Amino acid sequence: MKFNYLLYGSLIFLNNLFSQEVIEGKVVYKDSRENLALEGANIFWLSTSDGTISNSSGDFRIKKSRKTNLLIISFLGFYTDTLKIDSNEKFVHFMKEDKSNNLDEVSLSERKKSAKLSFTKTQNTILVDASELLKAACCNLSESFETNPSIDVNFSDALTGTKQINMLGLKSPYILISEENIPMVRGASQAYGLTFTPGTWVESIQISKGTGSVVNGFESIAGQINTELKKPFTDSPLFINMYGSRNGRIELNTHFNKKITEKWSTGLFVHLNQRNLKIDNNSDSFLDAPLSKQINLLNRFQFIDPSKGWVVFYNWRFLNDTKQVGQVLFDPDLDKNSSTIWGSEITTKRFDTAFKVGYVFPEFPYKSFGFQAAYSTHDQKSYYGLRNYDIIHDSFYGNILFNSILNNTTNKFKSGINFSHDKYFENIDLKSFSRIDNNLGAFFEWSHDDLEKLSWTAGLRIDFNNNIGTFLTPRFHLRYAIGPSSILRLSSGSGRKAANIFAENQSILGSNRRIYIENGNNPFYGLLPEKAWNYGISLSHKFKFINKNSNLIFDYYTTEFENQVIVDVETQGRAYFYNLEGQSSSKSLQFTFNMDITPQLQLSSAYKNDIVSIDYKSGRKQKQLVPKNRMFLNLSWNSIKKVNNQQWKFDLTIHHLGTQRLVENNITPNVFKSPSYSILNMQLTRVFSSFSEVYFGIENFGNFTQSNPIISSEQPFNINFDSSQVWAPVLGRMIYGGFRYKI
Repeated sequence: MKFNYLLYGSLIFLNNLFSQEVIEGKVVYKDSRENLALEGANIFWLSTSDGTISNSSGDFRIKKSRKTNLLIISFLGFYTDTLKIDSNEKFVHFMKEDKSNNLDEVSLSERKKSAKLSFTKTQNTILVDASELLKAACCNLSESFETNPSIDVNFSDALTGTKQINMLGLKSPYILISEENIPMVRGASQAYGLTFTPGTWVESIQISKGTGSVVNGFESIAGQINTELKKPFTDSPLFINMYGSRNGRIELNTHFNKKITEKWSTGLFVHLNQRNLKIDNNSDSFLDAPLSKQINLLNRFQFIDPSKGWVVFYNWRFLNDTKQVGQVLFDPDLDKNSSTIWGSEITTKRFDTAFKVGYVFPEFPYKSFGFQAAYSTHDQKSYYGLRNYDIIHDSFYGNILFNSILNNTTNKFKSGINFSHDKYFENIDLKSFSRIDNNLGAFFEWSHDDLEKLSWTAGLRIDFNNNIGTFLTPRFHLRYAIGPSSILRLSSGSGRKAANIFAENQSILGSNRRIYIENGNNPFYGLLPEKAWNYGISLSHKFKFINKNSNLIFDYYTTEFENQVIVDVETQGRAYFYNLEGQSSSKSLQFTFNMDITPQLQLSSAYKNDIVSIDYKSGRKQKQLVPKNRMFLNLSWNSIKKVNNQQWKFDLTIHHLGTQRLVENNITPNVFKSPSYSILNMQLTRVFSSFSEVYFGIENFGNFTQSNPIISSEQPFNINFDSSQVWAPVLGRMIYGGFRYKI
């Protein structure tokens, strides 16, 4: 019934969507061989300020004018044309080159990269746009990094199929993950939060290595990932994505966007997914992938008034996500909390709302003011076999930001204050834990921007936390242009976080390990808050290799912990949480080589070495399940677009993972490391027009899986039962396909 109401409401929304008259067209030109799209052409109504520009496909949309029917199309190097528009039908317009100017001409062409390192930012930042996410089956944010070598994607356990990301050898809790610069995946959402943002909602991603900006808080240690969602003002009025895979997952994504007035726009984003196929390819009596259902709704409102400098956003979102994992024969109605058949259910309900206001002073465009406020409530109820785990996390975040200059636009500053309130209540194995975190912080960041030679950003924040106390967080980033094609970057800074040991390590709950926590008297389960220093160096160089545009990037980052909560599973049947006594560090080295083999074919490759050493109570060891060596290769090919935007796209990605340290267990008592292996993914996309395309892909083409991923699967209520020691895929080869349609 809920889905019927949703469908009915969507149809009403869609009907209203087309009531506004819009002129659509395409701007192209003819060269000696074919018709090519013209990106960046100016289109405007005669004697008005109403205009737009053509996109990378040459397409444009412009609201029909009430004052005139004469449309001007212009582009440098082409004759300016005036068209008389008498109908609303879409048209294709051919521009003619203006050869009256007999100057010698040099033509430069380069395919726009969907993921690239910023050459101008002081921070080591990789910019990823929406087209990069289309290279793989990015059903959600956790799967959006398969084609990016800076982020490592791992499997958290053998039950839920959830993918976990690492950066610089450290797990996602050490990464500040934000949504439009509002902290998002943290606290209770650490385990599954990345799966709560559908890939089609994402407009772009910014990945920053090392400590980030003090503006965004003190929790960033390994890096920051910020996602920008699609805006109602610029997103397509209608977008539909249908996806299905051979392992039983089906998915629907729809976007409905409507321009209410000249300044107000709204969008309704709907995501539904389901998997009801039971799969047990390795015959261990456990599901290789969970049975799941999710409904995810997002409603956005956007206000833009460029003449007066105002921008306003308001969002609300609702999520209901359910997962059933465990043995194939498990029936929740009959077997819940029984010791006959092992099973688990994880139900999450979440509500988010956010309000953002930005103001740019019209007389002083370098001066701006911003305000952000966000509230979320996260309610997870779950059980793993005979172990119950519930968590409720209520959170509020507020931020006031002011930007301006110091004497001139070369020197800029950001200053402001933010406040966060987090209330936790957890229940595990009949034990309750609760706490309230209140934090008030003030920050100042000074940026010196000299793009020709030296740029730097220095920031300092002071925080007053009711549980951690008062502390300072310094951050520094430097960019130096060695030459026109070489950039050196240095960074340093500190970060802190409070460990939420159960929420961040829910994979341990999928075992029968007995949990031991070091005694103490502070609110964090008797454990100290974590603190680390991060230092990094990066060198990027653009050059010609066999006469092809290429670049080479060298990154080296080290993270040194002063305090860390150690998760010790070195002893079978037990999990210990205790404060670091000794040293813990992560040293991450990465070489990246990219080359444009042809204008249509791009190569991206990388080698990474992660040394993550920890002083456990049993001695210093490489962190378990972290490969020291990784290799990555991606080939991306796009055919030349035809006049109607028909095109083929093909992507091939290879991940090679080296050996990983394993903890001892009774199944393989003398095996202390996993074998190395490679995973090959590929996808083929056929673009029929600017409006429609279909795609087909295969993940894990070689069908490589971990044998016996669940320890003691034949005795799931034995203390040795453990589903968390996963170093390779469990599900095996996955074939999928789908289509996208937009207008």
